[in-house]
Amino acid sequence: LRHLSEAPRRVLTTAQLRAHGVTAAELDAQCRPDGPWRELLPHVILLHPGPPTGEERLHGALLYTARTAEPGVPAQPTADSPHRPPQYAEAVLTGLAALTLHGFSATPPLSDLDHVDVLVPRQRRLRSTGYVRVLRTPALPVAHPVAGLPVAPVPRALADAVAELTDAEAVRRLLTEAVRGGHCEPAAVVRELTRARLLDRPHVVDAVDALLAEGRSIAEDRLYRMVREYGLPDPVWNVDLRLPGGPHLGGLDAYWPDHAVAVELDTRAPRQDDDALWSEYARKREHLERLGITVVHLTPRKLRDSLEQQATVVRTALMASADRDPAAYVVVLPR
Repeated sequence: LRHLSEAPRRVLTTAQLRAHGVTAAELDAQCRPDGPWRELLPHVILLHPGPPTGEERLHGALLYTARTAEPGVPAQPTADSPHRPPQYAEAVLTGLAALTLHGFSATPPLSDLDHVDVLVPRQRRLRSTGYVRVLRTPALPVAHPVAGLPVAPVPRALADAVAELTDAEAVRRLLTEAVRGGHCEPAAVVRELTRARLLDRPHVVDAVDALLAEGRSIAEDRLYRMVREYGLPDPVWNVDLRLPGGPHLGGLDAYWPDHAVAVELDTRAPRQDDDALWSEYARKREHLERLGITVVHLTPRKLRDSLEQQATVVRTALMASADRDPAAYVVVLPR
């Protein structure tokens, strides 16, 4: 059995061991208290006597939770490649383990995690055991492959991690790193937290407020960089528009008075009042356009993923101003 114990990934299921010809008696002998193997989880065997590595713990968790014909027994490996990791059907890593795999620095190393969270479909009959915590969900998220493992997207992994955290500072660090590290946009995080019904917890609400402020700051920095790097004329930044002696028209992130072109960052969070907020955005935009002012709507995601394309959109609007009728006279004030 030396070739098994010397395999690069030394975690196999009892079904896989049977496929290698290991009998029940041999398995019992190898897993005796002073033997070279030990049972890591039900039906999952660690093929060395020492503690499992962080990677081995993750593979063990997935082997335990993967869908199989028999409860707790994953599918056997193929005959042509017995050491290839199996397809972990209906099992997705989430929570702190998933965030660590995504490269977060605010999460513990894999070997230090108290438990590993794994998402499985709600109808699965599977219990949490050992260091594995089974989380049932109506629909599995589309997994991202990381190091050959199925991992939940960052927003979903964040929501599952935050659900068990009571430390406000820990929650804030995770949400901030998600945005500052470019892993996802604030709106995606808030959407998952809303779906998980976590926004009724005061420490989560406080962290979300800090997250939205962080996300807006990053989006503004990208907007400044877009103007600078792509040679756009300098606008006036963060201003309010008013009609002379008339009503307030609304705030803008950037405005080119000579061209009557405005840029507004859409940093709305998907909360319950989202429709009302969008209606307010739309009313302001329609009012400004009736006055002859072109409003370019930019989202943080567009600025992150396609900065050059967004610069082209703004440049096109500036160039088109020469062909439009003059805009109404407005007063521009600092915001």
